[in-house]
Amino acid sequence: MREVVMDTETTGLDVKDGDRIIELGCVEIINRIPTGTEYHTFINPDGRNVHPDAEAIHGISNSFLADKPLFKDVVASFLDFIDDSPLVIHNASFDVSFLNAELFRLKMSPINTERVIDTLMLSRRKHPAGPNNLDALCRRYNVNNSKRDKHGAILDSQLLADIYVELLGERQAVLGLSVKNENSQKLEMFNGFDESKKLKTRTSPLVKRLSKEDAKRHADFIETLGVKSLWKMRLKNHS
Repeated sequence: MREVVMDTETTGLDVKDGDRIIELGCVEIINRIPTGTEYHTFINPDGRNVHPDAEAIHGISNSFLADKPLFKDVVASFLDFIDDSPLVIHNASFDVSFLNAELFRLKMSPINTERVIDTLMLSRRKHPAGPNNLDALCRRYNVNNSKRDKHGAILDSQLLADIYVELLGERQAVLGLSVKNENSQKLEMFNGFDESKKLKTRTSPLVKRLSKEDAKRHADFIETLGVKSLWKMRLKNHS
C-alpha cells in the first residue's frame, strides 16, 4: 500500500489572513517502509512576506524565497507525486487548509480530508497525557532528530514517516519480517541453495536393494514378536 507522508512550512499561521505555503516536503512509503522517493520544493509566496515569528521557527527568509517558483508552477508536479495516495500529516487540519487555499486560488479541486491520516490525532489517542509534538514523539520512540535545529518540511516528513510506524505499533512486525527474510537468505546460501536448480522427477524407479532372503528373515523376525507388536498391527492394517 502506497502512502505519502508530508509537511508544509508557511509564511505565518493565519491562512484566512492570506498566509501562504513556502515549502512542501513529501516522503513515499509503501507498506509503511520509506522507499527513498521524495518530493521537495520551496515556493515563492507571491508578494506575501514571511512573518518574523515564522522565520524564527523554520529559518526561511524572504530573500531566500525571491527566486523560487510560485505555487502554480509546482502544483502539477506536486499533485502527480501524491496521486490518489492517502496523506499522512501531523496536525493535518493546518496543512490541508493551506493546501486547499492555494488550490482554490487556482480554481482547482481541494484535497479531500477523507484521504488524510492525522498523526496528531493518532498520538493523542495513544498518549492522551502528551506531549504529542514532533520532537516529543521523536524522544518517545527513539527517532533521531539531531538534525532538527529548525522546522523543515522534508526533514519533518522523514521523521514523521518513522513515527507513523511506531504509532501504529508495526515496527516490530516490519523488523520481524526483515529478519526472517534475511535469515532465510542466509540459510539458503549456507545450504548451497540455487533457485535455478530444480529437483527433477526420476524417469524410472530405483532398483530394490532388499533381497528376497532379507525380506524373509525380516518376516520371520516379526513372527517372534508379541501379538500387540506395532509391526504386526501395521502389517495387518496394510494387508
